[in-house]
Amino acid sequence: MIGVLVFPDFQLLDAAGPITVFEVGARFAGQVPSIKVLAAAPGLVRSSSGVEMLARGLKPSSAITTLIIAGGEGVDAAAKCDKTLAFVRGLAKRGVRVASVCSGAYVLAEAGLLDGRRATTHWRRTRHFISAYPKVRLEPDRIYVRDGNIWSSAGITAGIDLSLAMVGEDYGEEIAQQAARQLVLYHRRSGGQSQFSSLLELKAAEGRFGPLLSWAREHLDAPLTVEDLAEQAGMSSRHFTRAFIAETGSTPSKAVERLRVEVARQRVQSSTEAIERVAQTTGFRDPERMRRAFIRAFGQPPQSLRRAARAG
Repeated sequence: MIGVLVFPDFQLLDAAGPITVFEVGARFAGQVPSIKVLAAAPGLVRSSSGVEMLARGLKPSSAITTLIIAGGEGVDAAAKCDKTLAFVRGLAKRGVRVASVCSGAYVLAEAGLLDGRRATTHWRRTRHFISAYPKVRLEPDRIYVRDGNIWSSAGITAGIDLSLAMVGEDYGEEIAQQAARQLVLYHRRSGGQSQFSSLLELKAAEGRFGPLLSWAREHLDAPLTVEDLAEQAGMSSRHFTRAFIAETGSTPSKAVERLRVEVARQRVQSSTEAIERVAQTTGFRDPERMRRAFIRAFGQPPQSLRRAARAG
């Protein structure tokens, strides 16, 4: 049985995504889906969207083989709930496969299940998570991570990727591929979270350089030298570089490369535009330079990402 743990103000898709994947996977495998929603307080549990799910209580059950913990706005309270933590610890101790979606990793961390383990969570929570749980070997650019019987996934839709991987483990890769096709999904997404927000850890939306980074993203075909960025920010080059690194944790050149890689990846995967043309219009100029940047970011060259996107 698949258990999906929710709490007040959980993110609806964190629960509904995995539920749907496991349902479809089980049906393709010729089995009747066995999925239950669970919560510390049984009954109707309100998600952050206002939509409610009917949940059962947290009672020990040998029928549970996998537990998926949703994330969401209410995760901080859930991670401090003794009843929830005891339930999660008990299942993990019994060898049950336990997983988190998005910020659900906070529940795993508070339960002590991530100490010394590799894990991931939503990129917006990376800095806080690292400071709050220094014993966790956080891998912030992963879609999902498996370390023994403990799994964790990045933001929201990454729970679907994690669930497809579990379906593959349970029923075989052919069933996982069939489920992915039925749901019109990539069977295996390439790259990491940085492909979805190349402003990862740059605090672009809230930081003082947010408008500058947004401007740079709209002018990727320009050189975008440090001098160009400093002038746009109304600062001297020297002062700008120091302030930018202090604010974002990245050099200006690395930040620009992230932006270029993000836009170039989207065009490589979603169009038939020539690789050389993509390199030119995103500011890489030289296709070889773009290829090296892709390998640094995704571990694969542009051609491999394009083939994977078409095959998916």
